[in-house]
Amino acid sequence: MKTNRAVRSPGGLSVRFDVRALTVVVVLLLTALTASVVLIGTGDFPIPAADVLRTLVGEGNAGQEFIVTELRLPRVLVGLLVGASLGLGGALFQSISRNPLGSPDVLGLGQGATAGALTVIVLFSGTAGQVALGALAGGLVTGFAIYALAWKRGVHGYRLVLVGIGVSAIVTAVNGYLLTKSDIVDAARAVVWMTGSLDGRDWDQVWPLLALCAVLVPLVLANGRGLRMLEMGDDVSYALGVRVERVRLLLMLSAVLLTAAATAAAGPVSFVALTAPQLARRLTRAPGPNMAASLCMGAALLVTADWVSQRAFGAEQLPVGVVTGVLGGVYLLWLLVTERRAGRI
Repeated sequence: MKTNRAVRSPGGLSVRFDVRALTVVVVLLLTALTASVVLIGTGDFPIPAADVLRTLVGEGNAGQEFIVTELRLPRVLVGLLVGASLGLGGALFQSISRNPLGSPDVLGLGQGATAGALTVIVLFSGTAGQVALGALAGGLVTGFAIYALAWKRGVHGYRLVLVGIGVSAIVTAVNGYLLTKSDIVDAARAVVWMTGSLDGRDWDQVWPLLALCAVLVPLVLANGRGLRMLEMGDDVSYALGVRVERVRLLLMLSAVLLTAAATAAAGPVSFVALTAPQLARRLTRAPGPNMAASLCMGAALLVTADWVSQRAFGAEQLPVGVVTGVLGGVYLLWLLVTERRAGRI
């Protein structure tokens, strides 16, 4: 049964869309927003969802205004933005590499951002802002290294994944070395950051990530057609008029920036970039990168995981990176078994 529909404007402009994919995007968006409202109301001072909504529109009392807008809303917004960035970045890498394992977690971008942050923490005892800049720089340097090493008359899927795995191993060893050379205070601070957490996040993390997403998300979505053509191979893309390497470089740079910025804001949150695009694809059952669905899935996954960590463990709550790591590890094992049975690995 076909689910594609076309809408034609009075001026003759025709827009084609997939009803199922659009429905999935709307449901995931509503799920992410609902989970956000519930998460804002969760804590040592619980607030009913209705009061959260009233406070968000400026009708709460002074205590609720402080708790919601100053303490909990920034954390939730960082969670939404980080999840969306990782989901979209993962979708871009998996589509460019044409490999379900081609995510920032596997390619080593998270480890590269971690190396940048550890360098600032261990060698310079930097502030939180400097650590974030170090993570962003580390992710960009690692992304450039992977692209340069994988280049051979273009960048192709399995070569990109294999180079990424090799770079990831090297950077992981560097991170271990940095930890062994740090004093106990810096090492403890570094380990906490490396876990991936939304604790203590405030508006200083929200605004830079929001500005970056406001620029990159429309840019990436505008190049969606070129990305769909790339999935059919470089020769077909050239024949259809796509500037292959220009589009690939632009989208890879966008994916690296999204991943590095998300890591700078919340630390290396594991497996969201790997699982969100795959879950989105299975829900939409649509070909192509499913960028909007992956973005919404990443946001919903991260805020839901943060709510689970708070509800399940209370005062002893686990960092959200531990929760996503456990769930993502189970999903990765399932994905590997599935791919092996299908004869693709």
